Amino acid sequence: MVMDLETLYRRTVDGWTARVEGVGPDQWESLTPCADWDVRTLVNHVVGEDLWTEPLVRGATIEEVGDRFDGDLLGADPLAAARDAAVEATRAVGDALPARAKVHLSYGDEDLEEYVAQLTADHLIHGWDLAAATGGATELDGDLVEAVAEWFAAREDAYRAAGLIGDRVGGSGDAQSELIGRFGRDPRWGQRS
Repeated sequence: MVMDLETLYRRTVDGWTARVEGVGPDQWESLTPCADWDVRTLVNHVVGEDLWTEPLVRGATIEEVGDRFDGDLLGADPLAAARDAAVEATRAVGDALPARAKVHLSYGDEDLEEYVAQLTADHLIHGWDLAAATGGATELDGDLVEAVAEWFAAREDAYRAAGLIGDRVGGSGDAQSELIGRFGRDPRWGQRS
């Protein structure tokens, strides 16, 4: 199945948001597959990415955004913060993608499509991280796994060299566990034997 980038992005954000809404009140301090991150830190990270999305796709620079998205972005209502940030980000991406503009990232100017693909992968993988940490549904949509795996194939070595992901972990041969492992996570993380 071939999907356009906006649909891929929206579906991964929707999957992420659904998993956030499944976080129980006693799970915010639970460990995640992301080293040194608990659930609240993981959700705060993705909310930060979602909040950065709107100004970046509208042409702002890192310097112009400054530090306004530093620190705790979740406040007293993490679910609302995550939902609101996701809505804002998907709206901004939907508005901006047709223009095929550049975005100003920390490593330089990048094609908007590449930036949105990066966000798509992040929402998908962090959605799995969150589900694994909270006992939620860890099965990812096969079409999304396939699309992200295809995009990531040419970028995996660069991500690893930049320290953005850990060493590859062997999966069980299915597409999802292989993708999770390529992103440096143990696909069996949190499973009890």
